[in-house]
Amino acid sequence: MATREIAGKTVEVNDEGFMANPTEWNQEIAVAIAAEEGISELTPAHWQVIDFCRKSAASNGSAPTLRAITNGAGVSTKDLFALFPKGPAKKVARISGLGKPEGCV
Repeated sequence: MATREIAGKTVEVNDEGFMANPTEWNQEIAVAIAAEEGISELTPAHWQVIDFCRKSAASNGSAPTLRAITNGAGVSTKDLFALFPKGPAKKVARISGLGKPEGCV
């Protein structure tokens, strides 16, 4: 598996650039990946979604789908697209240090 340096930490990543080991993740990595994804600042609303996704993945073993995020994090689909434009489930999974959600292309 490949490695990559993000926010000064070397982490394992898969072929698509998703972190392979969620335990290597930290908030500084989230901020760096968000910047790469075009999100210049992570607001409390972003962190609400990120925290939900990390907790969901810890209990379910995989990144949540878009529907699971909107239902579980209490964020509308419209708001989720505003927070994480152009593919929010995939984008929030990358920022959260999780693998690609099932069903994402």
